[in-house]
Amino acid sequence: MTLVVGAASALHLSGSGHEDGAAATAAAKVRATPARASVPSAATPDRLRPNRLAGRAGAATGDGALPGLGSAMLARIPREALQVILVSGPDRDANTNSVTLWQRASPVAPWTALGAPITGRNGQYGWTTTHHEGDLRSPIGVFSLTAAGGRLPDPGTGLPYEYRPTFYRTAAPQGLPMADAFNYVVAIDYNRLPGQPPSDPTRPLGDDVGGDIWLHVDHRTPTRGCVAVQQDALASIMRWLTPRAHPMIVMGDAAELDLET
Repeated sequence: MTLVVGAASALHLSGSGHEDGAAATAAAKVRATPARASVPSAATPDRLRPNRLAGRAGAATGDGALPGLGSAMLARIPREALQVILVSGPDRDANTNSVTLWQRASPVAPWTALGAPITGRNGQYGWTTTHHEGDLRSPIGVFSLTAAGGRLPDPGTGLPYEYRPTFYRTAAPQGLPMADAFNYVVAIDYNRLPGQPPSDPTRPLGDDVGGDIWLHVDHRTPTRGCVAVQQDALASIMRWLTPRAHPMIVMGDAAELDLET
């Protein structure tokens, strides 16, 4: 199966493709059958923030707390998480953001910053707590990072890596930024099965809440819901990520991220 996208957007599979997507080819319209799973009711808040790992002990607070995060978001970071990517937009409608990397030696150790902040991009119309397909906003929340892939060979990540040049491909002419958008991707576990490759089309909560939200290479324009950073920065992030650290991404606008319970 081949993923082909236009210069401003990427193709999706049978209405379930990449959030930076346009229309699927006829050959790509067969969806995988989702595995049976316990799915939150459409009436519950969990449906708005899929795969949030509810019920786990939250992150350590105190002097080592993550700057800019209030108790509501901190409580959603699993205790076992030792790596966090923090993506913070200046306001709800902003489509650029600051990306910072955080790590800790153990669940009771303080968080420490790794490197300098990175400028990133997100959905064209900013952020939302009620993401749906095609709204051009990025979902706010705390999500695990369990798989990566791309059209280029594995840059050295510890995550499972899906190397599929014929899938992670755009229709943009070579030399244009969009052509490189999927050189590397890290799947953000929003409405997907954690641990499955980024190309897996399964959306446990259905198509209406969107899906295929990725961390991918910046194409110099806002995204349709993903988070994008420069390729060199993304390659470095991927080499840093490791499953044994249970990496998470915390993303949203500054005001939402700073809410207290």
